[in-house]
Amino acid sequence: MNMPKHPISFKTYTGHYRRRYLLPAGFLLVSFLLMILPLQGFVASVKAVLAYVFIPQIRLAHSTVQYAQNVSQTVQELLLAHQENEHLKQEIQTAQLLAAQAKDVFAENERISQLLKITPTRPWKGVWAKVAYREPTQWNTVILDKGTADGVKERSAVVTVVDGQEGLAGVVVETTENTAKVLLVRDEDFSAAVQLERGGEAGLLVGDGPRPVQIKYIPLLTHVEKGDKVYTSSSSSVFPAGILVGTVSHVREGDSFQTALTVEVTPQVSSPAVREVFVILDN
Repeated sequence: MNMPKHPISFKTYTGHYRRRYLLPAGFLLVSFLLMILPLQGFVASVKAVLAYVFIPQIRLAHSTVQYAQNVSQTVQELLLAHQENEHLKQEIQTAQLLAAQAKDVFAENERISQLLKITPTRPWKGVWAKVAYREPTQWNTVILDKGTADGVKERSAVVTVVDGQEGLAGVVVETTENTAKVLLVRDEDFSAAVQLERGGEAGLLVGDGPRPVQIKYIPLLTHVEKGDKVYTSSSSSVFPAGILVGTVSHVREGDSFQTALTVEVTPQVSSPAVREVFVILDN
């Protein structure tokens, strides 16, 4: 039988045995004392420290509480950042809107400056007006911000300036005290007596909505070329003579039975360009 090289003595074995049981007993005694002693002052602090050290669940709960506090702080920071982001977006949208409005104001000021520099071919009396409204279903009509209170009447001629050149815009067809409805050149109900610049031949200009504006009743043998100017005629009972209406864009070739030419015209003033106008009051 093999004997251990270093036999354990009885005293050593007894010491280990005592420490094995004395430590738990001491821990139980201390725990019992902490339980019965009042939870105030130093005793409460010691109890909290021992509980944190020896009870894993308390350490885990403490860690969880700290983590939850950190998560709550992080969520608050994220919410604050989101609010700041939304506020910045609103400020950017407001700045873009103001920039667009400023651009429109600058463009309007430039147009008005050009209008004020124009010297009419004759000393017409009238009033300047702005387009206040466009009817969605009738794009070739506009509502002005001036009416009978400003001297505007029905059948008053309306002109404007495009690229430094006066041009016929339309005619007033309805009025109220503070507004006036204008029928533009392209409208199907618009008509005006006009004449060609080259030979002075007269005809009737009529609008045709989305289709080209036409001059009817031009004599068949009249010499007309693309680019010829068209002006209002002195025979018109509504428009003063000499207002530029547009330029010839096409001459229709008719058959042998045709007795007059049909001339297509590009208006000097397009419908979307009508914004500020001059209403002639002394025709």
